[in-house]
Amino acid sequence: MDFHAYRQALADTLEGSELPFPADELSLRLARTRALMTEAGRDALLLTDPADIFYLTGYHTFEVSVHTALLVTAERIVLQVPSIETGPAVVTARVDEIIGYRWEDISEVIEPLLALLSPCQHIGLDANSAGLRYAIIQPLLNRLGKARFHHDGGALLDSQRLVKSEAELNCLRESARITAIGLRAAEAIIEPGITDNEVAAEGARALLAAGSEFMSLQPIVTCGQRSSVIHVNHKRTVIEAGDPVFLEFGSAYQRYTAPMMRTAVAGRATAEMHQIAEVCQSLYTALKETMCPGNTFDDAAQAAEAALAPYADRVFFSGVFGYSVGAQFPPSWVEGTGYIARGLTRRFEENMVFHLPLCLRLPGEWGIGLSDTVQVTAKGGVAITDNDWQINERIDLIKS
Repeated sequence: MDFHAYRQALADTLEGSELPFPADELSLRLARTRALMTEAGRDALLLTDPADIFYLTGYHTFEVSVHTALLVTAERIVLQVPSIETGPAVVTARVDEIIGYRWEDISEVIEPLLALLSPCQHIGLDANSAGLRYAIIQPLLNRLGKARFHHDGGALLDSQRLVKSEAELNCLRESARITAIGLRAAEAIIEPGITDNEVAAEGARALLAAGSEFMSLQPIVTCGQRSSVIHVNHKRTVIEAGDPVFLEFGSAYQRYTAPMMRTAVAGRATAEMHQIAEVCQSLYTALKETMCPGNTFDDAAQAAEAALAPYADRVFFSGVFGYSVGAQFPPSWVEGTGYIARGLTRRFEENMVFHLPLCLRLPGEWGIGLSDTVQVTAKGGVAITDNDWQINERIDLIKS
């Protein structure tokens, strides 16, 4: 059978069987989005970011490298997917119509999109979406005219996704529970002589066994000098006695991720390692106290920078004290809807959720990273994850 017959056969038996949220939750999100569209003067949204499409419809697949688009108007919501993704679309998505195209022939994308978009005069695009392919958008611009398209479509979704519903918070709490299981399992096997790969493998096993879906970002484990380098990962490196071992894990539950960083030492931590861990704790305290509704992201960043100031010339820090997390797909769990950093004047609202990635690195020596995923409440930040903010010293490994 071709993919059209396949889609129909699935629809007869499994349509909507894997919706990640109740229909009422998805209906509320769609209604809010349409209200924002009306306010912005947009009669259509053309979305290509997998997380935006998931947020509005529930559609999810591990194959996010192929063109997928969602058209939202006041009357209908239409999902365009490649032929190989019609199965996931049928079982996971709540839409009015699914349009398939042969994934080996991208030219089949354009005409259906033109037919859908032709009646629309003001179309919002997410200009920052990695899924917005030049080979697709350029013919649409040429044939419909650039004046119809506006680059604020992503912002309309970001403003809504940034504040989490109770259903989303429950998913993040479950992710936090699973994330902690993976970290504990990985830390438990750390000892001199094993590799960072073995630690990552045990963490991944525990995450999956505890219920994680495919993760947006695989477990991160580095040790010794390599822990001083941001964004490298396990690479068959042998852990030596006294090495710090940096771990950053984030399980996926209904695509929601609550990440956490931990640092263990294969032996006893040095006094300087403890000192840097205390600086991380000071940053964390400053952030939580200022993550209150009404304060700006810049307010929190300035408070954290004040705590970091005595050490700013000694350690490397990324400059971002927090980033929003929620539903995401590979290659990252960073939601991208909000950042706690200098100069960003958006204000905190209750039920925003941020990962606070507080990792301080001494270049060429080592790094200490500790973090929690934190929910904004009326009284400040409250952790969803359960970090104890201590270096896990494997002093049982020290030979007497």
